Amino acid sequence: MPHISAFGGFGLGLRRDHYRDFLDGEVGVDFVEVISENFMIDGGRPLRVLEQVRAKLPVILHGVSMSIGSAHGLDRDHLIRLKELADRIDPVWVSDHLCWTRTSAHNSHDLLPLPLTRAAIDIVCDNIDLAQEVLGRAMLFENPSSYLTFPEDEMAEWEFLDEMSRRTGCYLLLDINNIYVSACNHGFDPTTYLAGIAAERVRQIHLAGHTPGEIIIDTHDRPVCDNVWRLYAEAIGQLGDVAVMIERDDAIPPLSDLLAELDRARIIAGASRAKVAA
Repeated sequence: MPHISAFGGFGLGLRRDHYRDFLDGEVGVDFVEVISENFMIDGGRPLRVLEQVRAKLPVILHGVSMSIGSAHGLDRDHLIRLKELADRIDPVWVSDHLCWTRTSAHNSHDLLPLPLTRAAIDIVCDNIDLAQEVLGRAMLFENPSSYLTFPEDEMAEWEFLDEMSRRTGCYLLLDINNIYVSACNHGFDPTTYLAGIAAERVRQIHLAGHTPGEIIIDTHDRPVCDNVWRLYAEAIGQLGDVAVMIERDDAIPPLSDLLAELDRARIIAGASRAKVAA
């Protein structure tokens, strides 16, 4: 697979609430990310908006329904439509999640967890190989939030991701909030997770908010919390030039609120990298 060069900068998810802001003026971001499935269509306003935004800014395509962990294999029609969108938009890269979302007859529309087993990693790697072959490009895959584990698990999630990336040549989208959520829900040290990830395979970071409780839920409906900011500071100091993004999917605030969070991400990254270099 072609090498994905490092791409730095700070961006936001492009959401309908902010279309007009991006169309009418200059927004202080280096890129935007969109949900691929919302634009895998033949025409209409969303696709026209995306093309207009793409004329101004780099775009990342981020999918939620490839179902890379599906034992039934991948949906080739989905892959073909995704390739058509990628060819049309020329994104920085295309990403999806390490999860499964469907069986042969049903799509759950949820990012469901995989058992961390040798059998599962073989399925995932075969599916990634196919996806990258059809798309003609290397992909990124995101670590999911987790609310349960399987008694069959044979490795830690970071070990699974490391082997998956090494075997297929794919890259990683490291969601810092998801690491924190899973660490709290399962009682492991999130810094151990960071230490187990091959830094050279990471190309992007997501930052988001969650709903606290006895079980923490990854809801993307509130600002990034202080504990996730602290974990981000540790992570960004270990990584090279990566794309950093604030992700908000519900209770969408004014664009100015998200830009303020993005400024905080910039400041933390600068301080963390300066500390490492000192």
